[in-house]
Amino acid sequence: MLNPSPGAAREAPPSEPLTPKRNLLAVVLWMTGTLLFFSLMAISVRQLGGVLNLFELLMVRSFGGLLILTAIMLARPHLFRDLPLRMPLVHILRNGTHFLANLGWAHAVIVLPLATVFAIEFMMPVWAGVLAVLFLGERFTIARAGSIALGFLGVLVILRPGIEAFQPAALGVLAASFGYAIANITMKRLVTVQTPIAILFWMSMMQSAMALPGIDPLFPLRLSAAQWLPLAGIAVGGTAAHYCIANAMRVGDAIVVIPLDFLRIPLIAVVGALFYAERIDLAVFLGAGIIVSGIVWNLRAEMRR
Repeated sequence: MLNPSPGAAREAPPSEPLTPKRNLLAVVLWMTGTLLFFSLMAISVRQLGGVLNLFELLMVRSFGGLLILTAIMLARPHLFRDLPLRMPLVHILRNGTHFLANLGWAHAVIVLPLATVFAIEFMMPVWAGVLAVLFLGERFTIARAGSIALGFLGVLVILRPGIEAFQPAALGVLAASFGYAIANITMKRLVTVQTPIAILFWMSMMQSAMALPGIDPLFPLRLSAAQWLPLAGIAVGGTAAHYCIANAMRVGDAIVVIPLDFLRIPLIAVVGALFYAERIDLAVFLGAGIIVSGIVWNLRAEMRR
């Protein structure tokens, strides 16, 4: 998602901005939606973490997304023509790894400071770069090597292994970022044969089935009236955030989108401090900044090739 393949963008003349000014406002607006919806989802998961188990939380996200996508297709019936499942094994691989990654992410959101979770998530483009070299035959450049080195350095700064600040649940987020990278690499295969709406539909369908064995079918009855609001926040936030960032990448260059995506960390840090009395950890910002600087370095090099 955040790691374009080599040759995806032509080199712009030195005097020409990578993202035209007419698109910059659209990028900012789409990324604002991304920041708000990702934050909404994280807060909603945190609110329901003591009431629903991880499988039930993921069922809410997947089945809620399925309902939203079905409503969109009913409003635009021509989208049903693109629905037949193609490359089913790739779909299964993508959704299996994505589902496991979501389990690690949801657990971390419940037990870790929100800013820490969001910061470690930025390893996803770094993992995607490694996988693109190994499985897609992309070149291993100096910039890509530097991005990987800075990514792991940033993670070490955030996790601080061997000292009291280290929390084992953070390793779940690191593993989740690797799972998200696999999901994005396999997405590159799927977009050649399926439309985005069809990919999201089958993602929601398959991951609903994966969550089914771990849920209590009557779990909605455990919720109070007030808890239905975060329930809706999980379904709407999870679907809308991915829709917004996909559109941001469509109208702007990744070199612009990724630094804006970095704003998720201070935003969620403020939310954590205000609503959950979480301490603002400067090491998290420093580590995330190191990771993002490596990603941006690699993106600039890719776009100039």
